[in-house]
This record gives sequence, C-alpha cells and structure tokens, in this order.
Amino acid sequence: MIWPFRHFGLKVTSLTLAVLLWMAVAGEETVERGLRIPLELQQIPSGIELTGDVPSAVDVRVRGASGALSRIGPGDVVAVLDLRGARAGRRLFPLTPDQVRTPVGVDVAQVTPSAIAMVFEASVTRTVPVVPSVDGRPAPGFVVGTLKADPATVDIVGPESAVKRATEALTEPVLIAGAKDRVQETVTIGMLDPTLRIQNAKTAVVTVQMEPAPLERTFRSRPIHLRNLAATLVAQAEPAVVDVMLRGSRDGLARISPDEVDAYIDVAGLGAGQYMLNVHADAGRDAGVTRIEPSLVQVRITRGQQ
Repeated sequence: MIWPFRHFGLKVTSLTLAVLLWMAVAGEETVERGLRIPLELQQIPSGIELTGDVPSAVDVRVRGASGALSRIGPGDVVAVLDLRGARAGRRLFPLTPDQVRTPVGVDVAQVTPSAIAMVFEASVTRTVPVVPSVDGRPAPGFVVGTLKADPATVDIVGPESAVKRATEALTEPVLIAGAKDRVQETVTIGMLDPTLRIQNAKTAVVTVQMEPAPLERTFRSRPIHLRNLAATLVAQAEPAVVDVMLRGSRDGLARISPDEVDAYIDVAGLGAGQYMLNVHADAGRDAGVTRIEPSLVQVRITRGQQ
C-alpha cells in the first residue's frame, strides 16, 4: 500500500521550488537580440569542389527570455547548411530559421541572408612537376647548378578550372647562402592556389648542386696591403704587386672594379725580420678568388725610427 503522505516534507519542498522556478521564468521579460553566428557546411557530395567566396558567418535575430539569451555562449547558436544535393554549377541554397541550431528556450525570428549562393566545380586530379626553390647566394665563385626534387612529381586535386591552370608544385626554399658543395634538405611541398591540395607526398628531398662559376677574369698589378703591422714597425713586400684571378658569372665579374680587389698579407704578431708569406685577396660577393700570382712573396720588417 502506498502512503500519500510518506516523505510529505520532501514533496512539499520540491513542489515549492518548482512553483518558484516557474514564477521566475514566467516573470522574465521576452527580448530579441541580433547575433552574428558561424555558418556550418555539411554533407558536400564527393566528386565536386566548392569554389569562390562563401560567407563564414550569417546574422540572426533570436528571441527568448532575457535570462536564456544572456547565457548564450560562442557556438551555442549555429546555422547549418546541408549540401548533399549540390551539383556542379552555380547553386542557391535557402537559409531559414529551421536551419539554425539553438539552445532550449531560444527561438530564431530572422536569418540574414535568406539564401546563400555557391559555385561548384567537378573535382579532378592531375600530375605536375615539383619545382625546387632556393634562398640565398652560394659562395663567391660558385653558381647554382642542377636542382633535383624527390619525388619529381606529385598529384594535385581541386576544382577543374584551378587544376587546369596549375603548372607546378613549389617547395619551401632551401638555404644555400655561402654554399660551395652539394646542399640537400627535406622541405614541404605546397601550391600557390589555396583551392588546390597535394594528394600524395607532402615533403620532398631537394638536392642543390653547386658548381664553379663559368668565367674567369684577371686583375693585374694589384698592390699588396700589409695588415695588422705594429705601430713601431715598418714593412715592405717584394714584389709589391700581384695578379689576382677571379671566377664568377659574366654579370658578376663585370660589376667588379679593380679597386674592389684587395690583395693583402696579415703580419699580425710578427717582429723585425725577413719572411716568405702567403698573399690573400678579397673581391666581394660577386666572384671568388681562384689564383694569386705570385702567391708567396718576401716581406721585410724593420723597426721604425724612434
């Protein structure tokens, strides 16, 4: 037998709370508010690609109790567009309040815009070559030789018109600044067109071969400068001039003036005496020094007059 007055106090308390909650909700003012909410695209059919600009958000006006609207957080209200019936071409999809997901107690009064225009194209795949990219300049006297990428080709996928325009996939630049030998690096492959995607390999091993520059030029009778000579000493080189041979590209060698070719001997730490010392030369970044004639000269160091 069920006793109706069993736990009577608990039942009265529950009923009282329910009545108070109803009174609080019923007493709340119904308000309307404008919101900008995300637009979520679902069920895009396989075999087609969405092209052009599509809004990522839409405007809605929502209605409900002031308390319910004040509790709305990011992502609580979302417009959902079902694209399962999409076909290639320009399409117009209506957007109604029924397609807006809301929390309990919140209704949608209006959606702007009321329709979304979209353009779809057939999705196609094509094989394109991978073109390596480099950054920097090799060491003076060297030029960039052959460039190879492994894999040499990749498959790209995307809207038909964009795939037809694409001619190559690019790599992240390989740094070759100051290089004299082969440079090899694993880098990312990418496409300039954001509507295109690489279907298979995401990285490539790029090999850059450095080669001696193709031309030489001789700068004759360049004076030898003696560097780092102590202030109390006097030095003289015999012979006092040398010929400096440079290797570089045609344009690089043409840019070099004779005064830019600096032949020198470093005499730091040497005292009075007679020495056979190596000659060095600087010629900037456009060419490399391949030979100095003579490469060894006699240097006589004496103490200066007091």
